Amino acid sequence: PKGVVNIIFGDGQVGRKLVSHPGIDKIAFTGSTDVGREIRQTTAGSGKKLTLELGGKSPFIVFEDSDLDSAVEGLVDAIWFNQGEVCCAGSRLLVQEGVSDVFYKKIRQRMEKLRIGDPLDKSVDIGAIVDQTQLGKIQELVNQNNSGNIFQAPKCMPDVGNYYPPTLITGLSPSHKLMQEEIFGPVLTATTFRTPKEAISLANNSRYGLAASIWSENINLCLGLAPYIKAGVIWINGTNMFDASAAFGGMRESGIGREGGWEGLSSYTFFGSHSKKKLKAVKANKQCREKALDLDRTAKLYIGGKQTRPDSGYSQAIYNREGSLIGHVSIANRKDIRNAVESAAEASAWSLTSGHHRAQILYYIAENLSARKKEFVERIDNLTGNDHGITEFEKSVDRLFTYASWADKFDGQVRNVPIRGLSLKINEPKGIIAAFCSDTFPLLGLVSILAPSLAMGNRVICVASQPYPLIATDFYQVLETSDVPPGVANILTGVHSELCDPIALHNNIDSVWSFSSTDLSKRIEELSATNLKSTWVNFGRDRDWLGDESEGKAFLEAATEVKTIWIPFGEG
Repeated sequence: PKGVVNIIFGDGQVGRKLVSHPGIDKIAFTGSTDVGREIRQTTAGSGKKLTLELGGKSPFIVFEDSDLDSAVEGLVDAIWFNQGEVCCAGSRLLVQEGVSDVFYKKIRQRMEKLRIGDPLDKSVDIGAIVDQTQLGKIQELVNQNNSGNIFQAPKCMPDVGNYYPPTLITGLSPSHKLMQEEIFGPVLTATTFRTPKEAISLANNSRYGLAASIWSENINLCLGLAPYIKAGVIWINGTNMFDASAAFGGMRESGIGREGGWEGLSSYTFFGSHSKKKLKAVKANKQCREKALDLDRTAKLYIGGKQTRPDSGYSQAIYNREGSLIGHVSIANRKDIRNAVESAAEASAWSLTSGHHRAQILYYIAENLSARKKEFVERIDNLTGNDHGITEFEKSVDRLFTYASWADKFDGQVRNVPIRGLSLKINEPKGIIAAFCSDTFPLLGLVSILAPSLAMGNRVICVASQPYPLIATDFYQVLETSDVPPGVANILTGVHSELCDPIALHNNIDSVWSFSSTDLSKRIEELSATNLKSTWVNFGRDRDWLGDESEGKAFLEAATEVKTIWIPFGEG
């Protein structure tokens, strides 16, 4: 029908107008990381759904037991297909030290046979660079380099056109600019490794995370490495395998979201309720009565599995619904966030535990929480004045049991792809999630974020309800008695708007969520563009925390990153 598909042409100015148009609900962009970052900032706070498929510096890992001749052909396809102007190009070669000299020799011999010319000629291997500007960028990057050994096949280049010869640069350090920056041309940079552990470290030594290729005749070795490599797509003994049924997309600064598979379809739809009800800022109770506490209690922060004094040394008074002082809570700052992130990073082993193990911890939390029912119900009612404490408490316990059940069941799938082999979709934890909890439901809002995140193997930093933070500080006493490893769950208290910037800007936080009644959505999406961390924000809209929309697959999907692993098999 007319108007269903519309095609327009133009430069970056046209793109900017299209992205910022209020009539657009969803944007899918494929291109450079810099432009993707600009789009993220432009759309911040607008509520537009966004999929970004951006740049990469994909590792091509070759072990000494691999079929070296096949690996060379795979490498040709990985880096010199389309002149290396491919986002997932295998432009970073990591070869095991024992076969590096032999493998480099084979690459040079193959490079000498590559045909350069008219890209419309099907017998040509390498065509022209897209334009003079990109050609100049490639030339500048390579010509400025004084490290390693550069090899370019001695070939006659076409007289007309933006051509650049296939290039191999060996002996570079992992931190070298050419090993870190996306060149987007027919330039292969290389270094060596000794052990699988070192290969993982080198592969992940990048701000990108789009794809990776692993070559070895030992399939156990390949499958053992795949979960540890930070990339959205892993090809085993192959490269550039794609299909509409299998998700494709990156991690880190290689993008947000997925194209292909059910994951790609979901980014074009809204599931369940999509509330338009504006969320009103919830204010803390004010002092109405002069009454001294029998015991002056100041609740601390919960960082690294222990109660910690705030760096600032400041605290704020908390009053109940009648205006009586019932305690003080710590006010966290930037340094407390840093300490929480460091503790979460040290707890990375949690992400490698089995779903069954994580389920047992969540069951334990639920059991210990249920034993303190009377205390929590009275505390919720005393603070909020809504008299729904019993409902909120029971729903919180129920939600813990729900996600404990999901911990070992929200697993992957085998996708039906047209190769002799398999494509596996697996759900991996995001990593470190920082979340601003609901202000209206101080216990349920906290549990609804913490439980799915822990169930999927994430480490979490929760900023408690701003007006009713004492519920969260009571809750971390439950965590202390429930075998939760140090650093896996961290709880901060303080002013949401003051903690927003340092959290959104922190490069070691992988995802930021906000369900605060203070609308932080635009600020979070804007600042998170610095390293393109994923976000999930409420855009100032209300959510039914007691309803079905606040538990289930939406939270599990937000807590996971989809990785696609391609495994061809068979002889000949």
